[in-house]
Amino acid sequence: MTEPGTAGPVVPQPALAKPDGLSLQEATAKLTAPGQLFEMEEVTIRGVPTRVWKFAPTSLRVALDLSREYGDTDFLVYEGERITFAEHYRKVATLAHRLRDDCGIEKGDRVAIAMRNLPEWIIAFWATTAIGAVVVPLNAWWTAPELEYGLHDSGAALVFVDRERAERVRPVLCRLSGLRTMVIVDENRGPGTADPAPDGPVRDPTPGVAERAFPELLGEVPADVELPEAEIDPDDDATIFYTSGTTGHPKGAAGTHRNAASNLMSLFFLSTRSEQRFGTPLAGADGGQSVFLLSVPLFHVTGCHAIMITYAASGGRLVMMHHFDPEKALDLIERERVTNFGGVPSMVMQLIDSPGLARHDVSSVHGISYGGAPAPPDLVRRIRKYFPLGQASNGYGLTETSATTTMNTGPDYLRKPDSVGPAVPVCDLAIVREDYLGDEPDPAAEQGPDVVGELWVKGPQVVRGYWQRPEDTAKSFTRGWLHTGDVARIDEEGFVYIVDRAKDVIIRGGENVYSAEVEAALFEHPGVADCAVIGIPSPLLGEEVGAVIVLRPGAKVTADELAAHVRVRLAAFDVPTRFWFRDRPLPRNPAGKVLKRELRGQLFRGPGDGAVPGDGA
Repeated sequence: MTEPGTAGPVVPQPALAKPDGLSLQEATAKLTAPGQLFEMEEVTIRGVPTRVWKFAPTSLRVALDLSREYGDTDFLVYEGERITFAEHYRKVATLAHRLRDDCGIEKGDRVAIAMRNLPEWIIAFWATTAIGAVVVPLNAWWTAPELEYGLHDSGAALVFVDRERAERVRPVLCRLSGLRTMVIVDENRGPGTADPAPDGPVRDPTPGVAERAFPELLGEVPADVELPEAEIDPDDDATIFYTSGTTGHPKGAAGTHRNAASNLMSLFFLSTRSEQRFGTPLAGADGGQSVFLLSVPLFHVTGCHAIMITYAASGGRLVMMHHFDPEKALDLIERERVTNFGGVPSMVMQLIDSPGLARHDVSSVHGISYGGAPAPPDLVRRIRKYFPLGQASNGYGLTETSATTTMNTGPDYLRKPDSVGPAVPVCDLAIVREDYLGDEPDPAAEQGPDVVGELWVKGPQVVRGYWQRPEDTAKSFTRGWLHTGDVARIDEEGFVYIVDRAKDVIIRGGENVYSAEVEAALFEHPGVADCAVIGIPSPLLGEEVGAVIVLRPGAKVTADELAAHVRVRLAAFDVPTRFWFRDRPLPRNPAGKVLKRELRGQLFRGPGDGAVPGDGA
């Protein structure tokens, strides 16, 4: 990103500020005025005039160059390893050469990553995008058939995996004709060792697929290495994150460099505006480095776009967790002087409820942000009680919006704890009737804080569509507008309230569970005549997965049997934790769609609804 009239990188710098008393509108107008860092302009994207950040990075490669400015400052901390920004850049540049020269990866080729949060995940991401190839982050908890689908659908030429994912993928390699190389990362690293052994081939490879250990592929990292040459346009593809729709088959959201860079700039803007309005420091209370406890998966846009890319470009430190554990999180917050953490509301609640909270110094925390699941309105008040300096933030975004669309923070959040906040300035929102057939919102349609309908989103952060899915793309994207499927309303100040999720997505501890996928698995059981999967409120995870079952005449099936049936077909987080067995048909509309709101009402009214909780429910 460059400031007007300069050529050097400019990012918001750590500082303490006094609140200036500006309203939301006044602060926005001040920061986006002509000549300011957050000035906006209109450009044409795929034939549609779109408002964009004028000085956003033109590509992720440019964002990577920003990270280079922080030299010997720590960037990544993981299980005793510490990698500086300079070391990270050299590894990225070296791997970029290896991908291009040794593995034959070219601009536009897809490179998948299927592993837990490890430093190599981040290095592989930047090396891939820096040469114009496309990163395909795959859910590390997917089963072998799901991983096979992601690799096949994306046409990945190379995949980075950890040991567990390698064992999961090997049996299906022979069916992946486009995959040429599998690079394996070993989690069993010694203390202080940044590159694990072994150095040689991992095992006899599957015919047609070369297996290589990450250290062997990386090789020697020259001190003076530079990135290989690459020409990257802002609207070139950069990522494919998999989401899902009503068909039950995952769809790849094809995101561009502009999408990711726009999200980066939006987060810089939100931090700067919050600092000006509320006096919140962008870094630690002493003005030092911002430190984020990364406990959410990098294979989601929150972990990748909202956290990893932002901290790389702004000089922050990422303290990476193998998996979330509240006691270990508290240890890391105290030891690393973590300034920011979050992810999904359940993680924050687990930390607050931990018996170890009182034994740890958490005074360094000044920012707690979350999204991806419904947040109890009282959570913001609990945060203020246990983290007096901590400013809570709750936002809304989708895979299709490259993370951030709205954000509610500071006193605004205390004032409106059930809202996800107003949209970022480059984003347009509209409330549209669910039966509306137009390509753009109707300007004559009824407006106002009481109008409820489907939320449509437009802006430079909206992905270009679904990978090789023209029909699905045409249904969800029209004239730059994304039809989110979420039911919402917008109040007189522009604050968004999510009323319901029309796409039947259950958000369990930050993981998206798609009802159609679980229903499809349940229908494969010979004893199931009909079923509906619904979300159940959970104080710990936000939601749990519930299933209402109508059995075939004479069938005798237990809840445990159905859970085991789903477990071998889908990821663990997809498995229902509660079953109801129903002796009458499910409520449906004339088109045959299950009326899930009505079904929930029947289930939670009590006895007499015709449904009986199953054993193990």
